[in-house]
Amino acid sequence: MPNYDYQCGKCGHTFEVFQSMKDAKLEDCPQEGCDGKVKRLLGTGAGLIFKGGGFYQTDYRSASYQAGAKADSGAAPAAKSEAAPAPAPAAPKSGD
Repeated sequence: MPNYDYQCGKCGHTFEVFQSMKDAKLEDCPQEGCDGKVKRLLGTGAGLIFKGGGFYQTDYRSASYQAGAKADSGAAPAAKSEAAPAPAPAAPKSGD
């Protein structure tokens, strides 16, 4: 559930509310003696932060998948060593 920031239009009170996305927006200022209307402020949201040495595609793979990947990695360099045929040179253009 996200936190929402609200600001009162009358007294300027800014506050944060932890509520579900399905909940209705707040309308009244919670400050005592203030009957002003509040509006929800737009937030940028939380940034995604990665900490640690790194995250890789194979970090959460099963042991059988990792064993198969190691077996395949031994065959991959042989396939890469085959040379592709060179393209044929372009025919010269005839001049007028």
